[in-house]
Amino acid sequence: MRTAGLDIGSRSTELLVIDAVRQVVVHSREVPTGPTVADDCRTLLAEVPFDVLLATGYGRTLVEVSLGFPTVTEIKAYARGAHAVLPGCRTVLDVGGQDTKVIGLDGAGRAVRFEMNDRCAAGAGRFLEMIASALRLSVDSLGPAALTGRSGTKISSMCAVFAESEVVGLLTKGVPAADIARAAHDALAHRIAAQIRRVGLESPVLFAGGAARNPCLVRLIQEEIGLDLVVPAAPQTIGALGAALLAGEAAGEAGR
Repeated sequence: MRTAGLDIGSRSTELLVIDAVRQVVVHSREVPTGPTVADDCRTLLAEVPFDVLLATGYGRTLVEVSLGFPTVTEIKAYARGAHAVLPGCRTVLDVGGQDTKVIGLDGAGRAVRFEMNDRCAAGAGRFLEMIASALRLSVDSLGPAALTGRSGTKISSMCAVFAESEVVGLLTKGVPAADIARAAHDALAHRIAAQIRRVGLESPVLFAGGAARNPCLVRLIQEEIGLDLVVPAAPQTIGALGAALLAGEAAGEAGR
């Protein structure tokens, strides 16, 4: 049996298919989340055969209504995916485009507490996207640039719109772009660390989502919380992996 997980995020959509017998990933695909989400998902799902599927993420309700597939919350999907990748994981951090989730797990990998910051782009990946745009850098190059920057420059506003104005002001004062990039990462890491502490900091901590590929953000969060973060090989697929595993487990229960 092949089980599939579809994670529709605000910035990207991931599809992951598992061979349930061999317990290996047989298909993985990531595409940008665009204005035609339902059609894009149909195209993704037509690429590979599967027997059961669960959808999760920002756009899961649209998939449920438009395509008729069952859904699972992001909290359950990320908890299950993190436990599969890192048995014994006690804290999951996911920095998405529009929200940041921190999930506390028990010893069996079940979510027992969580906090989601989804009020605006502050504290999420969109904040860094807007900073990169203001600095005329790509999102992928922002983190490496920040690693070369000096600490000391401050961005006082976590509102992405106001922060963008601050960046323009700093540039006109001659502050190097790398120092401004570092300041943005410092501000975001500090905010995320506070969110982790509110949920309850327990090790090991798994960093999921596309932002986990940002080397500066990883380093600064580690410095803020005083613990190493575990970054899996494909951090952006943790939600889809969890959904696929939960789909298989639900199918197994139904078949008994």
